[in-house]
Amino acid sequence: MEKANQNFLDLLEKLQAKTEQVKLGGGKKRIESEHEKGKLTARERIDYLVDRDSQFLEIGAFAADGMYEEEGGCPSAGVVTGIGYVSGRMCVIVANDATVKAGAWFPITAKKNLRAQEIAMENHLPIIYLVDSAGVFLPMQNEIFPDKEHFGRQFRNNAKMSAMGIVQVAAIMGSCVAGGAYLPIMSDEAMIVDKTGSIFLAGSYLVKAAIGETVDNETLGGATTHCEISGVTDNKYPNDPACLDAIRKIFATLGENPKAGFDRIEAKDAGISGDRLLEIFPLDRVKPYDMREVISGLVDGGQLDEYKKDYGKTLICGTARIEGWVVGIIANQRKIVKTAKGEMQMGGVIYSDSADKAARFIMNCNQRKIPLVFLQDVSGFMVGSKAEHGGIIKDGAKMVNAMANSVVPKFTIVVGNSYGAGNYAMCGKAYDPRLIYSWPTAQMAVMSGASAAKTLLQIKVASLKKTGKEISSEEENQLLEEITSKYNEELSPYYAAARLWVDGVIDPRETRKVISMGIEAANHAPITERFNVGVIQT
Repeated sequence: MEKANQNFLDLLEKLQAKTEQVKLGGGKKRIESEHEKGKLTARERIDYLVDRDSQFLEIGAFAADGMYEEEGGCPSAGVVTGIGYVSGRMCVIVANDATVKAGAWFPITAKKNLRAQEIAMENHLPIIYLVDSAGVFLPMQNEIFPDKEHFGRQFRNNAKMSAMGIVQVAAIMGSCVAGGAYLPIMSDEAMIVDKTGSIFLAGSYLVKAAIGETVDNETLGGATTHCEISGVTDNKYPNDPACLDAIRKIFATLGENPKAGFDRIEAKDAGISGDRLLEIFPLDRVKPYDMREVISGLVDGGQLDEYKKDYGKTLICGTARIEGWVVGIIANQRKIVKTAKGEMQMGGVIYSDSADKAARFIMNCNQRKIPLVFLQDVSGFMVGSKAEHGGIIKDGAKMVNAMANSVVPKFTIVVGNSYGAGNYAMCGKAYDPRLIYSWPTAQMAVMSGASAAKTLLQIKVASLKKTGKEISSEEENQLLEEITSKYNEELSPYYAAARLWVDGVIDPRETRKVISMGIEAANHAPITERFNVGVIQT
């Protein structure tokens, strides 16, 4: 590979290293401690549970990356989530990682669990909870306990999923305390591992403090207690593998539900290899490239049937297939294009004509029941008097309206820039993509680092001048460097992944798998809502 793309390989090495590190959870000593108790770790449980040689799509692997450092960190938010196959059935799996703060819930843990439940609900997928958690991380209880999107929302979702007919199976494989005890018991089936599993609203210490009763945890809420006396749990199992085998047996009996009916034929290889895809994608953010070449590396046979190819050229719209599934693609063109009137348009920018085209294409895909794929490398909408007089806000609103009201599933891949309102129009996290992943080359913010740093510098200098302080050019340059450094850190795809603005950071060569599994998941949920854009901006 050429030198420029050796840098891409360096990014992928960083991604691999971060992935391997996060898979260690709380570290090797904590893993050994779990093994000494006769327990498997969260990831070992998932590996045992899912079908051999099947794919597992992890969601939120980098959640909490770089966060809570004053508390010792919280790798992967202390819980492993993803989409996998159990006894041939696609499902969502949520497994508490007891090697990380005994599986305690940090604020981002709640957000990640709710994201997993959201995916199950949107796609009508059965969900498995492998419970092993000490409950809320008490020093941060005020950030996790009472609000709408906090800890309690998961139990509301338990109830809603039950009413929707979504199968929920829970295994208590370690601690399950306080409010967290409701999650497995609000599931359809609740099993427990003997001696290592326990469930109670209050542990022995709290019971002693609250009512003066002296009782050990096993008698209070162990497997024998709840399977033979209280009836809270259904069955007990001697160890983790036996319990996981029981889950596999349950999933082997699940009946089929109606499908959405998205079209799929036999898959073909992409038009270009994954390695070639890495070669053609430039790391230099100002270097233009033809997005059609990138699309060729993602779609079957490299074939894209373009919609209005010669109009609104800064957005590429067209139908294609990814691993056999038909998709409608909306992608930012990054090279400079020329209109029929001779106007030069900048790549990565959404103009009135491209927004208008995309809105119509999105409506067509809803009419034809075709899932949508957004490939983001967007700097934003065009600005300036010509664009404003031409109605760019109106045309942009039309695109956002059509996209936001889409009833077909949407999937977003951030390959490069994701700035400002461009993030919104191209189906950012706020617009309910079924899955949203970034390449290591992605950047997400209100504006680019350079633009933001200069703007923030001007504000800072003006503020200092108001206090009567003049700064030298050297001080100004130093201030610019500090602002740029901080802002660039926040542009990182890992910064976004840590906060679950995206579901993860992936090797570009994994993109086809992510989209294909996403559509397969979405196909479990028939479309029942009629597409309606409401008042369209004309």
